[in-house]
Amino acid sequence: MKAVVVGTSYGGMEAIRNLLMNLPGDFDLPIIIVLHIGSNTINSYISQLHHKTNRKVKEAREKEPIRRNTVYFAPPNYHLQIESDFTFSLSTDPKINYSRPSIDVLFETAAWAFKDKLIGVLLTGSNNDGAAGLQTIKKFGGITIVENPETAFAKTMPSSAIELFEPDFVLDIKNMAEKMAELGK
Repeated sequence: MKAVVVGTSYGGMEAIRNLLMNLPGDFDLPIIIVLHIGSNTINSYISQLHHKTNRKVKEAREKEPIRRNTVYFAPPNYHLQIESDFTFSLSTDPKINYSRPSIDVLFETAAWAFKDKLIGVLLTGSNNDGAAGLQTIKKFGGITIVENPETAFAKTMPSSAIELFEPDFVLDIKNMAEKMAELGK
């Protein structure tokens, strides 16, 4: 595996914190996250994650190369895309599923770039953004993980993926880090 992409919305800040806090220290795949935040900044949240997880956590920048041992967040009000040379590009194209950044945009472009070397993770949320993108990851041979809707803070997002296709794994948030570590080796 070469990278992990994560999408989440309502309830996502706590879900991401739990996921990152439970990853083993030797997990070094880049983690690229879309959290539905609209135009709100999350600098203090990113700083908190950086200190609590002992990982480099930052907002992705235009044309920045994707590096191991780093957690990237889509900047507020920008779609985050992965280019074929494994750099980021940012876009202010129209909202998709009422969202910019859109999880589908990240997931689809990551699937095209990383193909079968990608892990896609869809967490809690209250719309269906991410379901189609996660299905694209699976079509390109990547591994797909969905948070168990029964234990998710908001079940609409994970449920919409499960209704669309059969993900490789449906797990409670507490079991995801262990599965990601196993798959990342």
